[in-house]
Amino acid sequence: MNVLDTLDMLFHSKTFTLGFSIVVTVSLIALLADIIAPYPPLDFVGNVLEAPSWKHLFGTDDLGRDIFSMVVYGSRVSLIVGFLAAIFSTIIGTAIGITCGILRGIIDAITMRFIDFMLSLPYLALALAILAFLKPNIFLVVLVIVVLGWVSTAKVVRAQTLTIMASPFVEAARAIGASNLHIALRHVLPNAFPVILSSLVLSVRSAILFEATLSFLGLGDPALVSWGTILFFARRAGAFILGAWWYIIPPGFMIMITVLGFTLMAIGLDEVLNPRLRR
Repeated sequence: MNVLDTLDMLFHSKTFTLGFSIVVTVSLIALLADIIAPYPPLDFVGNVLEAPSWKHLFGTDDLGRDIFSMVVYGSRVSLIVGFLAAIFSTIIGTAIGITCGILRGIIDAITMRFIDFMLSLPYLALALAILAFLKPNIFLVVLVIVVLGWVSTAKVVRAQTLTIMASPFVEAARAIGASNLHIALRHVLPNAFPVILSSLVLSVRSAILFEATLSFLGLGDPALVSWGTILFFARRAGAFILGAWWYIIPPGFMIMITVLGFTLMAIGLDEVLNPRLRR
């Protein structure tokens, strides 16, 4: 199945198309934030805790900042963290998973025990412990997510690599003297690509959710506004108690709809690229 056939099948999948449309819409909001947002996100432009109006579509926060502008600009930070963390964790996990699946032996055994150990750790508690002793910034948040997030990709890719290595075409390649690097690049990587792509999409979803959680707990980058940071400001201001629903619902909805979009894309990819599900 070539690339054009794959794309045609993907965009004939209602699940993938819906998820892709959501992700593209949110991405456009992030790219066009300077045009869409009526005010700079951290400027004091209104009264404290104003309800939604034509002047302030999502109302204002406890400092008089426009929440609509904060949500629009917050999409940039959330997506940047999500994509960067997902890309790096997928690259690392894929490299380690393929290496272990091809080499096997003591390297594979030690690495898999380490991965099992990492998977047993409470990720959130570990991230809180790391960020509590360091000055949080966007790059540190991405680094923490990458360090904790590559292991699941590595385990999935290793399992797929073991299946591919048992295939007749790989045995034929070994018989004619193909190197491990040649097998990895020419045989394993192309055949494992659907699994890797699905893992990448799910990693973006997880990274966005994880960043929002850290920011909500006050461990995000204090110099930037993300959806989780807005919810942190809302909690600190007592918006939950004061009934300032406009301070809570917009960033929460954006997190929910974005995570839903990536989830639908991953399901659609699996339906199209997994031969068993396609049948």
